[in-house]
Order: sequence, then structure tokens, then C-alpha cells
Amino acid sequence: MTNTADPPETGPALFRFFNEIGIIAQLSGHAIERVLPHELKMAHFSVLNHLARLGGEPSLVEIARAMQVTKGAMTNTIARLEQRGFVAVTPDSRDRRSKRVRLTEAGLEARDNAVAAIAPQLLDLAKSVSAPDMIDALPLLEKIRQYLDAHRP
Repeated sequence: MTNTADPPETGPALFRFFNEIGIIAQLSGHAIERVLPHELKMAHFSVLNHLARLGGEPSLVEIARAMQVTKGAMTNTIARLEQRGFVAVTPDSRDRRSKRVRLTEAGLEARDNAVAAIAPQLLDLAKSVSAPDMIDALPLLEKIRQYLDAHRP
């Protein structure tokens, strides 16, 4: 539903806004994946980063939901991370059918190594787009992410 107080060009402008975010996500994801250490793929890094950022021991289903992928796809990603010693998977103490995932010290180190590998690209970007401008945009981006997280289907 469109707010009648908004000018008619607001809809297309909002589409452009999210289109730009999508393009940025795609381009940055490919650029990041090219420099990731430990033969990590973007999906692996995203899970390690998610676990490092939020902590705790989420279930496989919770991680899959957060990453917007199926439980089967997340099971495969977690298995690959577990083989490398980056996560530990244990049965849920309350529901033995469910699995809990914990970031290991090696996983945190791999995530930190990945962030360090990405840093030169970010610093290069900051030569064209100032770091203060990017930092100033964070509250808006966080607000949009929080809204979208809260209103997922």
C-alpha cells in the first residue's frame, strides 16, 4: 500500500534503493569469496561470521532460517565446517533429535583470518567512498535489516 502523501516516484526510487543493495551484495560477495582463506566459500564464511557475531549455540534450523536456506543446505554447510574443525555439532540437551552448533576457537580464528583477508579490499573501497560515509550509513542499514528480520515469512 502506497502512502498517498508520497510522490509517485517514491515507489521506483525505493525499488532502485533495494536493487542497489542487491547488486552491492552480489558484487561484494564475489569479491570477498576470491580472497577467503582456508578454501572457504561465502556460505561458510557467512555461517562463521553469524556464529561469531551472535555467539551461543543455535540449532541447525535457527541458522538455516537466519541464512534463508533449507535445513538440508545448512546441514551440508555445517558438515563441511565441522570436518575442518571450525564448528562443533552436539545433540540438543532438551530435544535429542535437534543439533546445536558452536563456533570453535579454530572457527573464530578462520573467521578473523577471513575478515583480515577482506580488509585490503575494504580499504581500497574507502579511497573512493569515504569510510565515514559508509559508517554513517550503518544505522539506516541496520534498521532495514532489523525490519526485514522481524517481518520474514
